[in-house]
Amino acid sequence: MARIRVTKQFDFEMAHALWNYDGACRTLHGHSYRLFVTVTGHPVKDHENPRHGMVIDFGDLKKIVNESVLKVFDHAVVISDEVPEEHYKNMGEMADNLHVVEYQPTCENLIVDFAFRIKKTLPSGVELHSLRLHETATSYAEWYASENSLK
Repeated sequence: MARIRVTKQFDFEMAHALWNYDGACRTLHGHSYRLFVTVTGHPVKDHENPRHGMVIDFGDLKKIVNESVLKVFDHAVVISDEVPEEHYKNMGEMADNLHVVEYQPTCENLIVDFAFRIKKTLPSGVELHSLRLHETATSYAEWYASENSLK
């Protein structure tokens, strides 16, 4: 039986700042992110199943990623929990969607977080194969299940 990879692309906006970084990204700024989610599995071989011939319905994958990643990170301001509260507590409405994470919110660390969130919500028989997260049009990080283990 054939094992197939299925990929869906997601676009979202997010701002972040890298605490204690010595480059331009130390200040609050935003990106138009592009996330490619690739899952793998065997197409359903049941003529009575409405998902016959599919590894996963693209709409189902969209719901999973929207709930586990985009609902949290789209149009959010993301900062590390190492940032002292006095640096952001007076942001008012600008911090309505402030998301404090337990890591430096680099492209590399975000993609690991996304992999964990997506992997735990996939249906039985569908596995997360890889993620690619573009921070800019020419810069991205990649995560492959074959090179990582998630708990």
